[in-house]
Amino acid sequence: MVRFHAALATFRLSLGPDAIPDGKPLTLFLELLYRGGQIRYESPAMSQPDDSRYLRGGPVAQRIIAAVREDAAIATAEGFPPKLVSITVGDTDAVDVYVRNQRAKAGLAGIGFEERRFDADISAGELEAAIHGLNADPRVTGIIIQRPVPAHIPIKTLQAAVHPLKDVEGMHPASIGNIVYNQLDLAPCTAAASVELLKETGLDLKGLEVVVVGHSEIVGKPIAFLLMSEGATVTVCHHMTRSVAAHARRADALFVAVGKPRLIKADMVKPGAAVIDIGINSEIGPDGQSRIVGDVDTESVKEVASWITPVPGGVGPITVAILLRNTMVALSRQRARYQATYGTVDRLAAE
Repeated sequence: MVRFHAALATFRLSLGPDAIPDGKPLTLFLELLYRGGQIRYESPAMSQPDDSRYLRGGPVAQRIIAAVREDAAIATAEGFPPKLVSITVGDTDAVDVYVRNQRAKAGLAGIGFEERRFDADISAGELEAAIHGLNADPRVTGIIIQRPVPAHIPIKTLQAAVHPLKDVEGMHPASIGNIVYNQLDLAPCTAAASVELLKETGLDLKGLEVVVVGHSEIVGKPIAFLLMSEGATVTVCHHMTRSVAAHARRADALFVAVGKPRLIKADMVKPGAAVIDIGINSEIGPDGQSRIVGDVDTESVKEVASWITPVPGGVGPITVAILLRNTMVALSRQRARYQATYGTVDRLAAE
């Protein structure tokens, strides 16, 4: 059990807040890992050679956090220190690991971080009231709702309760809708992280043929709109698509987020394509041990693709960095609102 928790902690550090695939609640996901026995976790640096085909998220995340740190230092000097508040409901060990990761990365970026815990039996109404209180507090820049939450609390209701100006996760219906109108700077973190990795290839997104396999509200659909805003030609595949392979084979860039291990094989990928694997799955290897794999059969696909993201170590590390970047976007919008409302950017006047 100790070895399980140690491996789990290392693994969760690479995940973003919405990285668990659709239909696989975190509690079930962890149960699957545990039933597999000891988890075999190899860091990207250990399991993958220095290969330019791999789109690693770590260096990208470091650059984003460095830029955020500069912006946060300026805002703090001007009297607007950014601050995140994390909401955790009930006792979930995996959530604790992720919250610690958020706190650590926020500290690196110069952003304040506070965790507020609520008992698992809290009502949805009480929790919404707490969120509204944070919405009204000018000292709070952004609100994070840790998942999973107890079954009696509808997560979408909580996401909608967060004011759009403090929606650093990009989960509010208004934030999702704004993407349609090319307001892209508060997009869902995993979707934005995925697009960020595609940009690392240097490919010209204008006219690029892109296929997105998976159409969830927080990953697949936002990715499609983000890329269309860049001028890409986007096809979205889902469970009713008649031939995913036929679509995937013509993609210059292929995004996969469906929660099915090794769904995409080498014969489904166009030679020279960029493949962004967003899936996180557990499977039992030939040695009987559980291991983490993506939705792409990496070993075969990397022989065809020009770029591919490792799992873990690809999209995951960038997700928290995007969360911090969203925090500074939210702060900028809030300051603009203070200016419009009070005729000053001095937060003390707003308080």
